[in-house]
Amino acid sequence: MFVYFDVLHIYYIPQYLPVIKKLTKKGHKCVLIFYKSQDAKLISVCNKFIADNRLSAVWLNDTSQAFAFYQKSEVDWIIFGNAFPQSEKLNKKTALMQHGIGPKQCYYDVSNAGMTVRFVEGVHRKNRLQSLYPNGTFIDSGYAKLDPLFDYSVEKISLEKLGLDPNKRTLLYAPTFYPSSIECMSDHFADDFADYNIIIKPHFFTLTKPRYKKQRFKLANWKKHTNVYIADENQFDLTPFIAVADIMLSDASSAIFEFAALDKPVIWCDFYKLRWSYRGIFSFRLKGRLDDDIHYFNEICYPAKHYQDLANMINQSSYESDVFKENRARLIKLLAGKMDGLSAERIANYLEENK
Repeated sequence: MFVYFDVLHIYYIPQYLPVIKKLTKKGHKCVLIFYKSQDAKLISVCNKFIADNRLSAVWLNDTSQAFAFYQKSEVDWIIFGNAFPQSEKLNKKTALMQHGIGPKQCYYDVSNAGMTVRFVEGVHRKNRLQSLYPNGTFIDSGYAKLDPLFDYSVEKISLEKLGLDPNKRTLLYAPTFYPSSIECMSDHFADDFADYNIIIKPHFFTLTKPRYKKQRFKLANWKKHTNVYIADENQFDLTPFIAVADIMLSDASSAIFEFAALDKPVIWCDFYKLRWSYRGIFSFRLKGRLDDDIHYFNEICYPAKHYQDLANMINQSSYESDVFKENRARLIKLLAGKMDGLSAERIANYLEENK
């Protein structure tokens, strides 16, 4: 069997890689499709990843060239991490493995794209998608990105090698790019939590897109402190940092579901720097960007409405009740699906059986 994995953005790879490993082990051919429209720095990051993992890859100019390339190819499946232009017109079998399981409306909107099948996470999401798109095919596979955390194959990170203190508890701050909490965080974040290691895993767009340069100013300031480590463009996979951290801080990001899946506490930074076009009379745009699933954060997280609330919420999270933990586990199963480390295997088996 021959499978293409469409890498519109490099941060799709952690969702793909467990499936690629399963398929390759079974003797199938997997090839990553990258786009030259990414800037030079990203091409360098991609090439390093390809070489380090001994993967096969093809570079195309843009999605228009990709469409023609896919039409002419002799491939059994094309896997996408997001919507693809004119996907309904492709003459190949296509599958959607959404790159995140976050609370943004796009999680549901992208299924209006005519893919052959979509792999989804949990009963709640499958039922909701099926009601929105009754003619679609949805398979509850679980979230393949999390498999390495449950089968213990995740990359091992040494706090000492990051320059951090192994005797301290570790906070993982993993904000999204928009709407983001970064610009609402204090310049004194590192000092305010000096008793902790702080690992900051910015979204890839925060590190690379010109419009988020103010977020990078914040990161540069925090990076000066000895208790802070900031992941760079090459470290685009969040899962190794999830494995080593004790508490997560995040905002409107699927990272919250990912960390909570390990039965570890999450502080929801429910404060954001909004563009003027998302404020006041335009606040409907923010509501349209975020899905109702974000309300589940209130039940699986410790919500902080302001930066000043973080210390209290972190302290509260140290005393989780059994009732809270049980409810969180129930909701995570509902929203992220099976947590058995076998999601990639279920996806690989489906692709084999339906090639």
